[in-house]
Amino acid sequence: MKKLKLFALTAVALMGASGVANAETVMLASDDFVGISFWLVSMACLAATVFFFIERSSVPAGWRVSITVAGLVTGIAFIHYMYMRDVWVQTGYSSIVFRYIDWLITLPLQMIEFYLILLTVRKVSGGIFWRLLIGSLAMVIGGYLGEAGYIKPILGFIIWMAGWIYVLYEIFSGETGKVATRSGNKPFVTAFSTLRMIVTIGWCIYPLGYVFGPALTDSVDSNSLNVIYNLADFINKIAFGLIIWVAAISSGGRTR
Repeated sequence: MKKLKLFALTAVALMGASGVANAETVMLASDDFVGISFWLVSMACLAATVFFFIERSSVPAGWRVSITVAGLVTGIAFIHYMYMRDVWVQTGYSSIVFRYIDWLITLPLQMIEFYLILLTVRKVSGGIFWRLLIGSLAMVIGGYLGEAGYIKPILGFIIWMAGWIYVLYEIFSGETGKVATRSGNKPFVTAFSTLRMIVTIGWCIYPLGYVFGPALTDSVDSNSLNVIYNLADFINKIAFGLIIWVAAISSGGRTR
């Protein structure tokens, strides 16, 4: 386990060193509010990644996969935010399509977290896993195809919304929600309910950004849109993982 921690910390340190080296050649202006928001989120994601991998061995065994996935989500976001920050500093522009590279991996992983935490309290069917995965992939892929111009933007938005509504139905009223309600584990139920609120309220930023961004109405400037997306990712990724960690600790205490 110590070797696993050392490996994780070394990998993260190397990624951080790479980012710092790049930062030496691409200067971030002190009055670049958008660029600073990219930087702050990337550093927060780095800190969260280190925290989750360190804490993985401290939670009950049944929760360790969920904590690992939480670390993967913030780790992927960290790497991608470093890239988007550099693109922004160099060009003053960051295409919304870049974000879909991150979302295509991290949003489905977060939906799978619902399945993983259900496994900590009872046996569940594999159908839950596949419904959450397919629904979240349809959502992101539809949005990407619309914003990248491969299909009509309005069709991409419809697919995005259909996927989002589908996963919301699954975690509230579908098999996933019903199994969670019957679990009888208070820390789990509290965490599950909070995670559902993040997917409901926090994730609504994404379709709203689609509507008011360049794909449809283009009524919000790119600076504001980037800051809003950055704030949303900060909450939706880091807070999401922290809620799972708190539930894990509450369920069985620390193992060391």
